[in-house]
Amino acid sequence: MEENLRLQPLGIGSLPHKNPDEAMKVVAKNFSQIPFFPQLANISRNEDMMLQFLEGLPSFSPESAEKFVLNSESEEFLEGLEEFFSDYEEIISDISSPLLEKYAISPKSSSTFEKFEQFIKENKPQYAKGQIVGAFTLCTTLNDQNGRAVIYDETLRDIIEKLLTLKVLWQIKRIKSANSDTTPIIFMDEPSVSQIGSSAYLTISESKVISMLKEISDTIKSNGALSAIHCCGKCDWRIPIKTGVNIINFDAYTYGQNFNAYHKEISKFLNNGGKIAWGFVPTLDGEILRKLNSEFLAQKFQDSVNYLTKSGINEKLILDNSLITSSCGAGGLSIKDAELAMSLVKELSDRLKREV
Repeated sequence: MEENLRLQPLGIGSLPHKNPDEAMKVVAKNFSQIPFFPQLANISRNEDMMLQFLEGLPSFSPESAEKFVLNSESEEFLEGLEEFFSDYEEIISDISSPLLEKYAISPKSSSTFEKFEQFIKENKPQYAKGQIVGAFTLCTTLNDQNGRAVIYDETLRDIIEKLLTLKVLWQIKRIKSANSDTTPIIFMDEPSVSQIGSSAYLTISESKVISMLKEISDTIKSNGALSAIHCCGKCDWRIPIKTGVNIINFDAYTYGQNFNAYHKEISKFLNNGGKIAWGFVPTLDGEILRKLNSEFLAQKFQDSVNYLTKSGINEKLILDNSLITSSCGAGGLSIKDAELAMSLVKELSDRLKREV
């Protein structure tokens, strides 16, 4: 099944477009074999990666969400908890439960998901990519009513993990409903994982973070999908690898040396069936992007592969288990630059398929 992922182009998260049809044209042009639903925060703040997956949270309101505050002492929150936990238990035991629709990603939170579903129905791709904000990143962004990060409150942390699990199950169900032969790939976007061990999170154990992410990853895999972690910062890659995800994705343009330093762990990851999604097309700076071409990026890719082979990893093993992405979402670029970045991802993928 997974052999067809070799060096395929894959889209990451956001685009700057204000027209969902135009955004989906970019997806169809460059990622037809693994489509995704782009987050268009320029249309609505609700499509911001932190806000998009909060619908269904007890006492959720757009106003409180925009302040990233979860008031766990409010009467409304406490009243909603029992119903939430009851729903969760029923859905986990039976994904076909109609209760799952209560935790949908509504058109208010995604202007592209329904178009993404339609694309899957019409084109029947072998794979389709969904995404959630990672549990650790969301739990370190949301605060309780006292200004303390949710990560430090066991009950609130548990609620966030369960909510994101429901968002995962809903996406898997909808992708499979659009075409039963399409395998979902669900990304957990975890930029904050790069901060583990810093002064901000000294009291948070690695084992706790791994446990949080592993629980959601295991749910993804047990429901017939592939799980992935995206971290666009300098990261201790032992942590994502220990979560048991199928795919790790990183900013290979900027942090290639950081990634290659974990060659022992990467070797074990690849030999156990893991895959690397290399983010070689940078999306933080349009000026840098406009100076690049697929030939230069292909050489950077080969340099990284060569480093790993010198560390004792089989080259065929690396290439057979590699995908090509941008370094991060392209929502911060101009539309013209974002479309250039997406076309470069496809060009680089096509070039590597021919040459390596």
